[in-house]
Amino acid sequence: MFIEYKTRKGKVIINDEEALMKFYQSYKDDIFIGFNSRNYDIHIFKGLLLGMDAGYINDKLIIQGKKGWEVVREGYKIPLNNFDIMPNPPISLKTLEGFMGSMIKESSVPFDLDRWLTNEEIKETIKYCLHDVKQTILVFEAKREEFESQLGLIEMFNLDMSLFNKTKAQLSAHILGAEKHENRGDEFDFIFPEVIRLDKYKYIKEWYENPENRRYVDDKGKKNKLITEIAGVEHVLGFGGIHAAIPNYYTEGIILCCDVASLYPSIMINFDFLSRNVKEPLKFKDIRDKRLSLKKIKDKKEKPLKVVINGTFGASKDQFNALFDPLMANNVCITGQLLLVDLIEKVEPYCELIQSNTDGIYMKVENRENVNKIKEVAKEWEVRTGLELEWDEYIKIYQKDVNNYLLIPEKLYDEKGKPRWKTKGVYVKKLNDLDYDLPIVNKAMVNYFVFNTPIEETINSCDELREFQKIVKLSSAYKYALKNCTFSKKKVLNEKTGKMVLKKVWNEDGEILKDKTFRVFASTKEEDKGIYKRKEGENPEKFANTPDKCFINNDDIKGKKIPNYLDKQYYIDLAQERINQFLGTDKKTKKKKEKVSK
Repeated sequence: MFIEYKTRKGKVIINDEEALMKFYQSYKDDIFIGFNSRNYDIHIFKGLLLGMDAGYINDKLIIQGKKGWEVVREGYKIPLNNFDIMPNPPISLKTLEGFMGSMIKESSVPFDLDRWLTNEEIKETIKYCLHDVKQTILVFEAKREEFESQLGLIEMFNLDMSLFNKTKAQLSAHILGAEKHENRGDEFDFIFPEVIRLDKYKYIKEWYENPENRRYVDDKGKKNKLITEIAGVEHVLGFGGIHAAIPNYYTEGIILCCDVASLYPSIMINFDFLSRNVKEPLKFKDIRDKRLSLKKIKDKKEKPLKVVINGTFGASKDQFNALFDPLMANNVCITGQLLLVDLIEKVEPYCELIQSNTDGIYMKVENRENVNKIKEVAKEWEVRTGLELEWDEYIKIYQKDVNNYLLIPEKLYDEKGKPRWKTKGVYVKKLNDLDYDLPIVNKAMVNYFVFNTPIEETINSCDELREFQKIVKLSSAYKYALKNCTFSKKKVLNEKTGKMVLKKVWNEDGEILKDKTFRVFASTKEEDKGIYKRKEGENPEKFANTPDKCFINNDDIKGKKIPNYLDKQYYIDLAQERINQFLGTDKKTKKKKEKVSK
């Protein structure tokens, strides 16, 4: 099943290798766009052109988990330009279709039939595949910038179109001329730049210098990390970015934020920590400088270069990438953490530290005099390190933890009417068509924090069904999903103790659902119960974060209004619960109850 993007004309080929070859010859110089096509579709496509059996290829890829090149070994003989729009980390197409409000029903034709399909089954399969290809177009349009960045790199560096099939990390390695190198055996021979100046927190650098800490995993099999208090806040350091935040924190006043511009790329350049597999290190600097100059004049050509700049560090940690150089990756990461501690040490006397993250810090500052003092000592740090700080100010912060917060500026919108508040975390982040889960709850929380709008007002005034959706997917670990099942407490034998104990047991009822992805809504109907998933021989488990009473609508719901049995109170309660998590009031309530019980 193919659809030409410009004309939207479709092409269906059924058991006709000659027609497939003719189609390929007509479009082999074009770009084929697919979902998970890098791991599946292109190998089926090439295999068929090479005379292989599609079922054989499918079973090797899906059931045995083989790589495409392991199965279709002569696939290199079939040139094919492919762009895979599957997100990283992976999200299924059906889940994205659910977010977009599209129909997410599975085909009624099983994929594992051991016979030829009937004519009716073929029609149903074509309809199902056509739907998914059309949805793939919508996903592509939502992610078009990624496609254009990839194409932009090919054109900008005058590369062969065959390289279009590479991942961003692979393409970055090629552009930089990286060549794989055998293991140098120096992964933990850390280098500490002389510009790092620590006094109060010198022991943190000494932790990395200690040979006993030069490992990723400790004696207990857990990530090796240093947990310590810096500026009155508990910090976690190790072999990732530095992280710290005052939990359940709220304040008003001068909230000063500074981020290090392009931290990791700048460290690679300033301290010669670029992967040693790169033949011409100056090329990386030239690309970085060109990107910054284009960014200043708001030229879109900077976006492809951003792919190379930002992808190089991650690739240096990937053992399968030509940029792989674990020592340099460690040097970059550790230096970034120590330099941020260095900065905190210098500004600590003039502020209350609110949060530290990989490339920046947030502070509460009492007055303008201290703001000036902070920027003065920070300037010395910039000159000494060769790094550049970018500053922002806000007047309020609501912070659950380092990964969940909302910063509110004095002026809420810019000149174009774009919101200026900053959010991070699943509860308050800005949503889009490919990430649209419980949107009404996000909106209620943001409206509450930014505009002091009661959560009931946001939720009760909305009548768009899609705004209330929760998308869940059945993983391969489970046999099937089911709805409206019930449980009873029964006495069963505990084989360890030999005693009879009360246990929650499934009544072996409920409706088995054919689909694998579900759009769930809270219900007021008495007969509606929860949605569950079941492993073979075990009790069903409730899908996480779904209502105890729900209804499912897997049809296209774009533009649909809510039914009168939608339970809005469920969403109000959920929003309130999440707000309490931000403010810490749920924990305070629990502690009070514990004290009373004692």
